[in-house]
Amino acid sequence: MPTLDDVRRIAAELPGSEERTSSSGASWLVRRKPYAWECRPWPSIPDDIREIVARELVVSVMVERPIDALALVQMEPAVFLRTTTPWNEPKVSFRMAGIELDHLAELVTEAWRVQAPKYLRREFDGEG
Repeated sequence: MPTLDDVRRIAAELPGSEERTSSSGASWLVRRKPYAWECRPWPSIPDDIREIVARELVVSVMVERPIDALALVQMEPAVFLRTTTPWNEPKVSFRMAGIELDHLAELVTEAWRVQAPKYLRREFDGEG
């Protein structure tokens, strides 16, 4: 099962990425824009989702469009959660216990791409 250390390792390879830790848990940002974060069982989360977040590691990542999150939830509803909070949309949350390491890397990297400026994406892609 991947851990937050795996998220850290993946994020460390992304240009301009930084990690912040607060009472909300760990989060990863690029140019002060969050792209991945550890979920907490906030009161604003629906009860059934809050129970999952309270007992296991759940991470959220930014997605380009709401339909992207919906597609992931529909493909793997046991792994991807339909919603957590209305903040930072569009996003998708997922149970780390159900994610493969290569899929985690893809999710984190694509979330970074959603928030990263063009010059950092070009740098990452070796274009500049």
